Amino acid sequence: MSFLQAMQNRYTTKKYDASKKIDSQKIEALKEILRLSPSSINSQPWKFTFVSDRATKEKLSKVSWINTSKVTDSDTVIVLSRIASLAAFESQIERELPEGAVNYYKEFIKPQPEAQTKAWFEKQVYLALGVLLSACAEMGIDATPMEGIEPENYDKIIGQSDYTTLVAVAIGYRDPEDANQPSKKPKSRIALDQVIETI
Repeated sequence: MSFLQAMQNRYTTKKYDASKKIDSQKIEALKEILRLSPSSINSQPWKFTFVSDRATKEKLSKVSWINTSKVTDSDTVIVLSRIASLAAFESQIERELPEGAVNYYKEFIKPQPEAQTKAWFEKQVYLALGVLLSACAEMGIDATPMEGIEPENYDKIIGQSDYTTLVAVAIGYRDPEDANQPSKKPKSRIALDQVIETI
């Protein structure tokens, strides 16, 4: 299957088959794919938490609004978080990045208000989200990106204080009766000539 076909077949899964499990090698591949995700100046202001423990998923489901069953029935929930502290981030890049990248941050990013810098962190995490959803499509894994969650409660449940939850992705395999799949509900996208311009 080509990447184009994978994207044509992917959709936001609404109902999972809880009896179907993802092969552990695919989970490990997704972890490495997320680690390799691109970010501005290779900043990597993120953390990715894979939750497959049933009891933990049950707790997360209670703070996931309309996404309760997606959390409990999926194989794994991946929590995508941004680093919480500017000081921690600056320590990380001083340790991990070349001088040019650190200087770029100091000159162009750091002078902004703290809220803007953290918004810049969040943009990097969303780049990783796009990579994750595309990788799942290519690997034949169904996925549901979820902003309909309570981030502070997610942080408490997964035990993190140095990072802040932004979005979660349930992954697994669709229930054959899921009404949202393309075979039952054709994809709805704006016409190509309305969103693509060639100059």
